[in-house]
Amino acid sequence: MVTLDVRPQLIDALSALRDSVAAVRLPLPLPGAPRARQTRSELLAQLDDYLLPRLRDPEAPLLAVIGGSTGAGKSTLVNSLVGRRISEAGVLRPTTRTPVLVCHPDDREWFSGPRVLPELTRVWLPQQHEDAEGVDLSGGDEEGAVRVETATTLPRGLALLDAPDIDSLVVSNRILAAELICAADVWVMVTTASRYADAVPWHLLRTAKEYDATLVTVLDRVPHQVLAEVSRQYGALLTRAGLGDVPRFTVPELPESAGASHGLLPSTAVAALRTWLTHRSQDPAARQQAVARTASGAIESLNARMPELASAVAAQYAAAVRLTAAVEDAYAAEGDRVRRRLRAGEVLAGDALTRWRAHPGGASAGELLDALVESLAELLRCAAAAADERVRDAWAGEPAAQGFADDVRHEDPEDRIGLAVRRWRRVLEELAEEEVREMERSVAPDPETVAALLAAALLGGRRARRAGERLAERIGAHGALRLRDKGGELVATYIDQVLGAERERRLAPLDALEVTPEPQAGLIAALSVVQKERKAA
Repeated sequence: MVTLDVRPQLIDALSALRDSVAAVRLPLPLPGAPRARQTRSELLAQLDDYLLPRLRDPEAPLLAVIGGSTGAGKSTLVNSLVGRRISEAGVLRPTTRTPVLVCHPDDREWFSGPRVLPELTRVWLPQQHEDAEGVDLSGGDEEGAVRVETATTLPRGLALLDAPDIDSLVVSNRILAAELICAADVWVMVTTASRYADAVPWHLLRTAKEYDATLVTVLDRVPHQVLAEVSRQYGALLTRAGLGDVPRFTVPELPESAGASHGLLPSTAVAALRTWLTHRSQDPAARQQAVARTASGAIESLNARMPELASAVAAQYAAAVRLTAAVEDAYAAEGDRVRRRLRAGEVLAGDALTRWRAHPGGASAGELLDALVESLAELLRCAAAAADERVRDAWAGEPAAQGFADDVRHEDPEDRIGLAVRRWRRVLEELAEEEVREMERSVAPDPETVAALLAAALLGGRRARRAGERLAERIGAHGALRLRDKGGELVATYIDQVLGAERERRLAPLDALEVTPEPQAGLIAALSVVQKERKAA
């Protein structure tokens, strides 16, 4: 018989694994990402709501979660097992429904705190008399809560939880239902004679088989005239699914099933199920078998689910690397293109070329410098726009780029680039002023003229060879060479800064997602430790 392993080393390993799962982020809209996010949520729910609490408190009451689809009769079943109305029964459910947990009064302390279902707040209603009829159970419903009731008619050591419908129209209810079922020691899956072949309950049945959970099925509301045939067909389906050994209970269709007698079935209708649950909670060997099987199955299921989650994390990181590389390649290519155009003298065109040809007689040094600065700014703006176009093209075939591809830039870069180029001009003017200060006053040229000639020499390429000669005539060959070296470094630095800033702005939304490879390694390492501890046991 499987025994429950509650060694501190295993609990610590599972706690570390839980933290690794919590650290996973799957923000990119890749194929398979929704399923991976669901797996992450299910893992956290199972670890937080069931596995870790169960291992830390192996003597805690057995929790049986009653799950099923809309109208399966879960609430009526819970009420009938308890012997009084605990949960609101009826086919037509409220759109918002608080799950109801019922236990023996002596077991209340086990469920009053966050030991299990820590994300749900507890709602307590005034104590009801066990023979009360017509009690309003509609109050107390609130999202993110579980209503806890006590009943002396339940044996000590057994708690029942009526979960929301697994096919609820409310998404949050469906998610909560799946999480609650994963928090159970015993999964009680309820279906009906008319819906036992539906896909939704079978998905949960297969999940229970995958986790090797302690499972019970209830075929509810079966008309007497077809009871034997429906039971046989349902049993055949279970056998084909590898679930032939799962305990099955059949509840016939009765007037009470439709909501009469305040949602209570005759005790004989649920006696077999109640006896089975009581035996599991009271008999030490049966209890140990039920708890250990579900806990061990949940741990063993990690061997398949954790690598799948790690693969999804790896796919996210690989996609982020591709998106980042596309941006970096685009801006690097445009940076090279800008430098080639500078060497070809393409900045010295249009108004800048006109001013250059008219200088000094028909255009002042300031006007020439203004035209050169504006021409350089326009070159950089075009480079940034071209880089973004390259990014759009590269990202067009990337599913992960959805949400980024059509949002290349929130703000026009014109002002940013213009400001950066004006800063470059000011530093260039300071270099010219510094060089002129070193010269004798009698021969020192106008600093603005030096700055304009230096800008033309740096930006004009082959078209402005004469600028270098004019500069040498005014400040000497050594001074001109020195200024051109410093100015050349300055041009290269500012081009890199401008395009680098635009590249970083383009990458900022992606960087903000913090898609890194570390969570993948953390998942695999944490699983390895859990596997090691399991082997050690």
